[in-house]
Amino acid sequence: MDAHERITRNTAEVVTEAEIETLADDPDGKRAYVGYEPSGVLHIGHMLTANKLIDLQEVGFEVTVLLADVHAYLNDKGSFAEIRGTAERMRDQFIAYGLDESNTQFVLGSDFQLDEDYTLDLHALELETTLARAERAMAEIKSGDSVKVSQAVYPLMQALDIPYLGVDLAVGGMEQRKVHMLARDVLPSIDREPPTSLHTPLIADLGTGEGKMSSSTGVTISMEDTRAAIEEKVNGAYCPPTADPDPTADGVARENPVLQIFEYHVFPRFETVVVERPKEYGGDLAYDAYDPLEADLEDGALHPADAKEALAEYLDRLVEPGREQLAD
Repeated sequence: MDAHERITRNTAEVVTEAEIETLADDPDGKRAYVGYEPSGVLHIGHMLTANKLIDLQEVGFEVTVLLADVHAYLNDKGSFAEIRGTAERMRDQFIAYGLDESNTQFVLGSDFQLDEDYTLDLHALELETTLARAERAMAEIKSGDSVKVSQAVYPLMQALDIPYLGVDLAVGGMEQRKVHMLARDVLPSIDREPPTSLHTPLIADLGTGEGKMSSSTGVTISMEDTRAAIEEKVNGAYCPPTADPDPTADGVARENPVLQIFEYHVFPRFETVVVERPKEYGGDLAYDAYDPLEADLEDGALHPADAKEALAEYLDRLVEPGREQLAD
């Protein structure tokens, strides 16, 4: 697998393809970043972008993880003392999950976002941005009907973080797309380069296959989960025998979250995936890539219950080091 394929695998979008190709031609020493609010224990959403960071490290990128304490404060996630304590715990969880500690820089937002130059640049962006434009970009953090001033400033800070961190590539889930497009619009107004960005897919709700899996609603997987909890959640997951559930019955668009987790979480981290089955049911199945597993589910060679049992096993292996770290 060449650098371009490794950088772009399991992505929903890159902006732009030409810029990504340039980075892939000489990735050594390039810098990529993801920003996370320090708001709790790592869950499957964090893990998805962390998998992409691991991909980038393997082709030569240096990685910055922004533990965005100021953003969390603006989003009413607690006092600075509480948020910074959470940030320290999250740092340890990312290392336990598999990020290369020697090649990962963890930065608190307050390390640079309270400096005079940053503040003045932020005010300059505020002068260039209408409230309506900021509201479109902050859709993912907005709660309720009322918009707070802090929430309108939030996406402008996300845009400004990119040049201040000195990164070549901004990584995020598809929910970050509006922020990255805002950054491409407004950063040239302060003579800053617009960012190259890479967006990972969104995993559907585990129980229904609808929308986005969320730690605040529905069922998700986190590093706090025991093996028994993972098994219970996965066994209850929506998993029709297809990667493309038919929405014609009720008109609701759905995905197969079990297959999504295999594709975006398990296969990027394991060279071979073994589905254990009794001999009377055909014996074990071994896969060295995602597509054959999907095909076997489609044609009935792999039963959804067996797929779920294997998924619980591999998710537990991914979560176990972080779970042990949390218990220390």
